[in-house]
Amino acid sequence: MQEHEVLFRKYLENSGQKLTHSRSLILDAAFKVHDHFDAETLHHMIRGANVSLATVYRTLPLLVNAGLIQLAVRSEGRERFEHILGHPKHVHWICHKCKTVTETDLAALLPYLQKEAKGIKFDMDQVTINVTGLCWKCRSNDNESQ
Repeated sequence: MQEHEVLFRKYLENSGQKLTHSRSLILDAAFKVHDHFDAETLHHMIRGANVSLATVYRTLPLLVNAGLIQLAVRSEGRERFEHILGHPKHVHWICHKCKTVTETDLAALLPYLQKEAKGIKFDMDQVTINVTGLCWKCRSNDNESQ
C-alpha cells in the first residue's frame, strides 16, 4: 500500500468515513498526475469506472483536509490542485494573459516567512504563494529580446 493511501485511509477512519472504491480511484488518479489538475481531469482519467463527477468534487476537499493535495491556483473559473506529499514547497508564478503557471522553489523565502511568523506568534502549517503578472512571452516589449 502506498503512503498516500495509508494516510488517506487513516484520515478517513479518524473522521468516521471509509475509503470507498470510488475514493480510492480518485486518490490514485490524483497521484498519477504530475501537474496541476482539476476535477474534470480526474473524472476523465477514471472514466468507465462508474464514478460521477459529483463524487470527484466531493472527494477533493477530503484529499485537501487529509494533507495530500492542495489548491494550487484558480484559473479560468476552475480550481486546480496538486499533490503535495513528498514535494518541495514552491511559489506559483501565474501569467494572467496566457495562464501559464511556473513554479520555483520556496526554500529561499521560508526562513524569512518563519521569522515573520515567530515575530507575530503565528504557527505556520502551510505556505501557499501565488504571484500574478505577465510572463516574458506575453510582455510585448520583451518578446523580441528573449
